[in-house]
Amino acid sequence: MRILASLLFLLLIVLQAKLWFGAHGVFQLWSLDSTITDERDRNDLISLRNEALHAEVKELKEGREALEARARSQLGFIKDGEVFYRVIPKVGDALPTE
Repeated sequence: MRILASLLFLLLIVLQAKLWFGAHGVFQLWSLDSTITDERDRNDLISLRNEALHAEVKELKEGREALEARARSQLGFIKDGEVFYRVIPKVGDALPTE
């Protein structure tokens, strides 16, 4: 009877070890759950960025003001009749830094 009880106890220890520390054990499950949560958060951020980009594309396709503002700020376009002034600081003058 003691041998049977000892074998069953040993079997219980082996099964518990596999349950907690095995390749598909509880710790691995917790790690994968954490990874899934991180990836979902990352996907949510990317989805928000994509929505903002889609809204910007729609605005650029439909609105002339947005297209003009982007051309003026990024490409340096000026309207007819406007004068463009570029202020270049002297070599000794330092630009204010923040």
